[in-house]
Amino acid sequence: MPADASDSADAAPGAAEDMATDPLALANQLCFSLSVASRMVVQSYRPVLEPLGLTHPQYLVMLALWGSAPRTVKDLGEQLRQDPATLSPLLKRLEARGYVTRGRDPQNERALAVSLTRGGSGPAGARPGGPPAHDGTSAHHREPGARPQRADAPVDRQRPGPRSGPPA
Repeated sequence: MPADASDSADAAPGAAEDMATDPLALANQLCFSLSVASRMVVQSYRPVLEPLGLTHPQYLVMLALWGSAPRTVKDLGEQLRQDPATLSPLLKRLEARGYVTRGRDPQNERALAVSLTRGGSGPAGARPGGPPAHDGTSAHHREPGARPQRADAPVDRQRPGPRSGPPA
């Protein structure tokens, strides 16, 4: 059986050093770090969403609709950066739960409009708030004094260096 590179007991001397300098090592992949971070964020919402029978993607659809409804599937897809084939099953499940209705847009018969039902619109206080912050970030994951970053904000592709003080 081949030795697992992550098993340090069986690793050859210097293997840890090789992994540190190997640009293809899993630990050196930004995509891996982002994948882990994404799963952790979704996990943090699970205790709030499970009692409501919502998945995190369904919650994102509901957030978009709470911001503005009715909306077309195309408009939702653009805001959520999802294609209609991905949204369709989500919307179907939300409709089955009684949160939304789908129907032809009266202003454009070719477009499918999504509207909130009474069960889906509910009073704002009854909506799940999710983890502490409601600004697109989580307050407990930010440095003290750091400004929140919105998920749809432009991405700075440079890696941040050490900070000498609060952001400007």
